[in-house]
Amino acid sequence: MNELRYAVEALLFASERPLSVKEMGEAFGEEADEKALEAGLHELKNEYESQGRGFKLVEIAGGFQLVSDPRFASTLKRFYQAREKKRLTQASLETLSIVAYKQPVSRADVEFIRGVQVDGALKTLLERNLIRIAGRKDVPGRPLLYGTTREFLEYFGLKGLEELPPLKEFTEAPLEQAKQEES
Repeated sequence: MNELRYAVEALLFASERPLSVKEMGEAFGEEADEKALEAGLHELKNEYESQGRGFKLVEIAGGFQLVSDPRFASTLKRFYQAREKKRLTQASLETLSIVAYKQPVSRADVEFIRGVQVDGALKTLLERNLIRIAGRKDVPGRPLLYGTTREFLEYFGLKGLEELPPLKEFTEAPLEQAKQEES
């Protein structure tokens, strides 16, 4: 019975919406009948309540769902407000996209592409660990080169840089051509 309860708990934890006993039964196939599932659900509910956990098992819309305990509403509110503040400005997003597609890339190259200074945007992106210093360019002055981080991939839900959509505007030719015209 414990194994079934733990499996039910795993299903509820993974679900973003309430699950009916029937849906849970379908997930288990012939391993569990509805009465055993209902008994397991009520045991879990009582266990969570008696232990004073940070979450509860509630019956909602004909199903069951794990939800946070209302006692911690103010903590969760502060957490989500802090996350909201972590949105990137348009300037930071533009700078980040250039770094992502051109990495490793120097500040001067990013500024050349954007047409404005990017010190503030680079600082913000470094502080948020979305970019990192990836080395130094082998030219006089040895400017820093920037690249993206694992947090960048997590932030945008990417497995790797190969999942970035292709952009015609970021081919090597326009940047090199513009630099030659400037000389």
